[in-house]
This record gives sequence, structure tokens and C-alpha cells, in this order.
Amino acid sequence: MDLGLEGRAFLVTGGTRGLGFATAEALVEEGARVVVTGRTEEGVRSAVESLGDQATGVAADNGDPDAAGRLVDAVVSAYGRLDGVLVSVGGPAPSSVLTTGDDAWRAGFESVFLGAVRIARAAVPALSADGAIAMVLSSSVRSPIPGLAVSNGLRPGLAMVVKELADEIGPKGRRAVGIMPGRIATERLARIDAANPAGAERNTATIPLRRYGAPPEFGRVAAFLLSPAAAYVTGCVVPVDGGLIRAL
Repeated sequence: MDLGLEGRAFLVTGGTRGLGFATAEALVEEGARVVVTGRTEEGVRSAVESLGDQATGVAADNGDPDAAGRLVDAVVSAYGRLDGVLVSVGGPAPSSVLTTGDDAWRAGFESVFLGAVRIARAAVPALSADGAIAMVLSSSVRSPIPGLAVSNGLRPGLAMVVKELADEIGPKGRRAVGIMPGRIATERLARIDAANPAGAERNTATIPLRRYGAPPEFGRVAAFLLSPAAAYVTGCVVPVDGGLIRAL
């Protein structure tokens, strides 16, 4: 199936590794051009080298209030258009409600929640007539993940932002979707599992497919949802989880 991505231009935040990089790879493979972001210049350079001449990069932190406008301008400057955005950001550190201080909650809110809102707000005026914004959420939208209190607190609210955004931009043909990764074999998940190998075995047993997902399996779904092939998909949160989430 042709996703209709040839020549289109996308912003992929957190695109230097993990789920963001996997999405950037899938977009480039389908003929799109991408601007990827990451927190370090070195990470950005490495990702752009891997993606090839259809990619450029900008070092930026989603939590920086000035980042959103700068990133949207970078895509339009590089490619003359903006057809979609994937908002991905590394999750907050493991935490609990009772032991996590105010500063950690504020940092998580700035990076995960408000950073995503700012990027969406900056992107919409530049977005093409059939463009799309996708936000990478978490299975914690439906059910909390033990030991990730800050993420559990923020992701469900961001899912409702996706629903509201879809209502606001839908009348002009634009779309907003959320994507809920389950246990995808990223570097971050490897670090979490390394601290509790027995927990990793239990986690795999709860997935109907009995394995973690591979990042490209997530990236291909994200590329589809951002593409014209998904033109009637909006205002929803799509799981990519191997059947992990038991709720409808």
C-alpha cells in the first residue's frame, strides 16, 4: 500500500533514538523528509547520518518554552512545508506518588505535557491542509505502570488533549491522534528491566504475543497514522502493545 508520503515533510521530536527514531526511519523509507530533534548535538548528528539525505536535525529539549516555534520554523525553512508532527519525549524517571518531590513533578509536566501542547500549538498554523499531529503516549493512559507515578499522572491528561485537539482542527481537515506503545524494546525499557530481571520475565508473560515489540513495529504504525492513508483516523488513541492492554 502506498501511504502517500513521498515528498512530504515531518517534524519528529525525540527522533534520535527509540520510538521517535523508528518513526523517522519509517517515514524516510516511504519517501518523506524529516527534521529530527534530540537533546544533544551528537545524538542529532548520529541520527541524521543514519537516516540519510532526506533528514536534517535540530538539538532541542521539548521542555524548553522556545523550542516549539524554533522546530516548526526549521521544518518549513528546510523543506518549505509541514505535513505532520510526531511528538515523542523520553519518559520521566521511575517514581512514586509519595516520594516524588514538586520539582520532579514540574519537570515532568514541562517536558511530557506542556512541551507537547506547545509543539502542537506552534505546528497547527503551518500544517498542511490534510496534516496530522501524533503524540506518543503510553499504556498508562489505560492502566498505571507500577513505579512510574509521574508518567502515570501525565499521560492520561495528554490523551484528552489529543481528543480536544482533534475537535479543534478537524473542521479544516487536519487530524490529531495518540499512540500508546506497550512494552517496546527501547534503550529505556532495557534500563528499567536491567534493574529487575524477574519483573521483565513476568511482563513478557502478560503480553498475548509473549514478546516485547520491536521499535520498527511501532514506527510503521506511527508512519501510517501520520500519512494520508489514515485520512479518516482522528481523535483516537491507538495501542501498539501486542495485546497487553486488557481494556477496550
